[in-house]
Amino acid sequence: MTKTTATAPVLGTRALNRATLDRQLLLRRSPLSATAAVEHLLGLQAQNVKPPYYALAARLDGFRPEELSAAMEARDVVRIVTMRSTIHTHTAEDALTLRPLVQAARDRELGQFRKGLTGVDLDRLAVISRELVEAGPRTMKELRETLLVEWPDADPFALSVAARCTLPLVQVTPRGLWGRSGQVALTTAEHWLGRRAEPAPAPDATVLRYLAAFGPASVKDMQTWAGLTRLREAFERLRPELLVFRDENGVELFDLPGASRPEADAPVPPRFLPEFDNLLLSHADRSRVVPADLKGRSWQGNQAYCTLLVDGFLAGLWRLEESALVVELFGRLTKGQRAEVVAEGERMLAVMHPGQGQAVRFGTVARP
Repeated sequence: MTKTTATAPVLGTRALNRATLDRQLLLRRSPLSATAAVEHLLGLQAQNVKPPYYALAARLDGFRPEELSAAMEARDVVRIVTMRSTIHTHTAEDALTLRPLVQAARDRELGQFRKGLTGVDLDRLAVISRELVEAGPRTMKELRETLLVEWPDADPFALSVAARCTLPLVQVTPRGLWGRSGQVALTTAEHWLGRRAEPAPAPDATVLRYLAAFGPASVKDMQTWAGLTRLREAFERLRPELLVFRDENGVELFDLPGASRPEADAPVPPRFLPEFDNLLLSHADRSRVVPADLKGRSWQGNQAYCTLLVDGFLAGLWRLEESALVVELFGRLTKGQRAEVVAEGERMLAVMHPGQGQAVRFGTVARP
């Protein structure tokens, strides 16, 4: 621990919780548009089609699913693999800048499939793949079959990974649209958006944006979010213009001088979050949202569950069934808290599934 860190003010878990929830637009709902919120949050995890919509419903005042769909149809927002090798919903601008920023992670991922790519010229693979998907959106199966003609002895799945890692491939609409989603068909971000991607930028600007959306945070926190390593140098360059804190374990945390850090007892309404919400995935230490005794309760294998926050912390799971929004609590709530959970659940149903007559009930969430 450096001398600066040793004397830095301590931010307790609840203070970190409130600050992060505020940055995440979860302390109070924001009037931002869907596109502006996607930009502020540096994208939304989108392994499945519906989570980005539920993520915005929890965060925005007046949100309707059609708003995000319209932004996708206008190509202001796209679905593309970026952080942590997962699909994210990004603004067009971020798709063209964040994707090059994480290219080092994609190269590292590709290295895991070296055996299946013996004899494959990756530069030629990129050229063939680009020509194919820019001639018209292609499924991964179509792309793989074309590449197998050129390299019949290669591992088919490894060829798919190579195409995804070497090119910035976006999923074209109608994939990702609310209520209209089709199969995954791919083209390059440059072709879909009509402009070229910039060379990989220095991470400094993204560090500042990460802190604005997820801070206060450590270097390891941002590395977890981005799926990158070696970000310490960027933080050190920015240190003179950042504030430095410590968490309760002495870990150094950075933050923007003008960022909001609400009181630790600031009230937080219940929030229903989708599976894979970035709030729960973007810090090395998730204790600011997930109590120690609930660690691992929102996951099973590779599957994440939809989560409920009460008083800002993980408090249960939820699942939408045909006739009800089922809420499974991990512990006891006061009568007032249960009423707030029901009210928030009814609000979410009215926004996302108007007129369907579903009710909120407490019970056990069926595991998929």
